[in-house]
Amino acid sequence: MAEIPRWLIIIGIVLIAVGLLWQVGGRFLPIGRLPGDFLFKGENSTVYIPVMTSIIISVVLSLIFLIIGRFR
Repeated sequence: MAEIPRWLIIIGIVLIAVGLLWQVGGRFLPIGRLPGDFLFKGENSTVYIPVMTSIIISVVLSLIFLIIGRFR
């Protein structure tokens, strides 16, 4: 029970870091506009499928959780 506040603080720090990287990195890395992200425009609708962005986010999160798991 004593570990819950510690984990909440860690999760908060990670979320802040991700948010800052997303803001700053969005200028240099076109997250959301990568090759492999599909955009279909019709007359009355638009469908966006971010395949490559999802894969990159998944790999990054997997590495983060792998590193956190090794230090436990």
